[in-house]
Amino acid sequence: MADERFDRTTYTVRRKVLKLVGGAFHIFGDDTTPLFYAKMKAFTLREDIRLYTGEDMTQEVLSINARKIIDFAAAYDVVDASDGSKVGALKRKGWKSMLRDHWILMGPQDQEIGTVREDTGGLAFARRFLPLVALFAPQRYDFEVGGRVVATAQQNHNIFVYKLTLDFGADQARVLDRRLAIAAALLFAAIERKQRSG
Repeated sequence: MADERFDRTTYTVRRKVLKLVGGAFHIFGDDTTPLFYAKMKAFTLREDIRLYTGEDMTQEVLSINARKIIDFAAAYDVVDASDGSKVGALKRKGWKSMLRDHWILMGPQDQEIGTVREDTGGLAFARRFLPLVALFAPQRYDFEVGGRVVATAQQNHNIFVYKLTLDFGADQARVLDRRLAIAAALLFAAIERKQRSG
């Protein structure tokens, strides 16, 4: 993984304002440097998100694709666009994610390497049914590898712009591939967008 853009400690995913069709997101580094631009294809039956180095979309970095059209426990493959190698996969735990998001982090051979969980069940449950709770208690996700939290994704409190901050400060040993975690953050942002739009 030679791309230095994946060496940052924090990233901010921000949904592009006034994007009516499909989904588009900017990703900034800890010093607010623009690093990536992500676009979700519109009018497709499967989730298909592409990560580029910029809005010109001339250089693709990652692709995130759903394995099936309809899947209650959806699995998404994350592929490095530079050489076609599989970075890993993200699998949503069906019933467990109904009231509180719960994901499995998988390596290139689909081996389980960790989990991602939304914060406390009570808040997660309330967010789904009471929009005001979602406004005043934004989502937080914990990335766990080897039984310990190595990264967090925290939604920022903002009624106009969706922002999610990804923090790798606890992962000094770099046990979690930044590319896989960034892909997860993009999925969370895309899913939140779909839930809000109905």
